Formats: sequence, structure tokens, C-alpha cells
Amino acid sequence: MKGLAQKMFIPAVSAFVIMLITSCQEQETSNEKMSRVIAAENMKLKKALEQSGTEIERLKLLHNSEVKRQEGLLAKCVEEKDVWKKKSEENVKEQVGEVSALLMDENAKLRDENEGLKARVEELKAELEKVRKAVVSAKVEQ
Repeated sequence: MKGLAQKMFIPAVSAFVIMLITSCQEQETSNEKMSRVIAAENMKLKKALEQSGTEIERLKLLHNSEVKRQEGLLAKCVEEKDVWKKKSEENVKEQVGEVSALLMDENAKLRDENEGLKARVEELKAELEKVRKAVVSAKVEQ
């Protein structure tokens, strides 16, 4: 039996060594596959990150362009507002000037009319005084 054990020992050890080597190769193979999968996923993520960065830059440029356009519109609106404000102020001044001129003309006419009426009142007072004197002297003569 001793001879049989010795004869079986070498093939058993050989089979055991072959199984160890095979299992190690399978582990390496599965590790290699996992590494490839991770590497492929890593490449996909890097590409997606690069595309995101490119998209962010494109959106920043678009945003800056829109901000500049909006600032231009704002400046134009402010300018137009200032023009309209100036026109409004000039219009108010013109209307106030016209009204003032009309009022001054009307006041001058009224002053002239008042002076004429005062003169007429004085004439009527003088005439009334003459009539009174005439009435008084007529009563005195009677």
C-alpha cells in the first residue's frame, strides 16, 4: 500500500497544484474583467464630465451674451426715458409759459378795464355832485 500511496501522492499533489493554478487564473481573469468594466465605466464618466464641462461653457457664453443684450436694452430704455422726461419737462414749461402769458394778458386787460371803470365812477360821482348841488340850489331858491 505504501507503493500505491506513493504512486497516488504525486498525481494527487499534481492535481492539487493544477487546481490551485487554475483557480488563481480564474481569479485573475475575473479581476481583469472587473478592471476592464471599471475602466470602461471610468472612460464613460470622463467623457460625460467633459461633455458637461463643454455644455457649461456653452451655457456661460449664452448667458453672458444674453446679459449683454439685456444690458443694452436697459441702457436704451433709460436713454428713451430720459428723452421723454426732458420732452415732458419742456412741454410743461411751454404750457406754463403759455398759461402765464394768457394770464398776464388777461390781467393787463382787467387792469385797463378797472382803470376805465374807476375813471367812469369818478365821472359819475362828479356828475352826481353837480346834480346834488343843482337840487340843493333849486330848493334854496324856492
